[in-house]
Amino acid sequence: WSSLQAMLPALAGKRVLDLGCGYGWFCRSAREQGASEVVGIDLSSRMLARAAELTRDPAIHYRREDLAALALDGAQYDLIYSSLALHYLAEVGPLFGQLFEALRPGGRLVFSVEHPIFTCPRQQGWLHDEGGQRSWPINSYQAEGPRLSNWLAEGVIKYHRTLGGYLNPLIENGFRLVHVEDWGPSAAQIAANPALSEEAERPMLLLVAASKP
Repeated sequence: WSSLQAMLPALAGKRVLDLGCGYGWFCRSAREQGASEVVGIDLSSRMLARAAELTRDPAIHYRREDLAALALDGAQYDLIYSSLALHYLAEVGPLFGQLFEALRPGGRLVFSVEHPIFTCPRQQGWLHDEGGQRSWPINSYQAEGPRLSNWLAEGVIKYHRTLGGYLNPLIENGFRLVHVEDWGPSAAQIAANPALSEEAERPMLLLVAASKP
């Protein structure tokens, strides 16, 4: 979080959009940092219900929407933030186009995703869709596409894309890259929590900040 937080602009008086807001933790944090208004979007009605229970702030608004079909008004946000949500989308280019238009000039997009090295699985084989009409190899970094993951529940689908698969759509939609970080724990963090040493073997998270000129 400290690495991601360092990539955020000053939030005092700013309008903020949180994509994949979950229980609304960042929405509340943004308000504590002085944001004037925050909108949190998530697909899960249960998460949004819990977020509403935890929030007592009329300047925070929650909406249930699918990021894959998101439609936003133009030039209304100073910061768009997303934590560990975009790797659930089959395509990111159309969304990045929407986000570029929704940002005010000088606005910033900051997001984290599971790192492509991490989403590229080590198992061998093929992933088939339910109808059996398509299949994808799952043993190659270069083979972008869906990956099967057993995380919190069996059979969760995430989408692997290369590093270029994230960065090039940003550039193509007009964003200027500000900071890209292959996050890994520092020596001090590992000393405080030795279990983090496993994450030093390969980056688990990719952190990206991009701005609208």
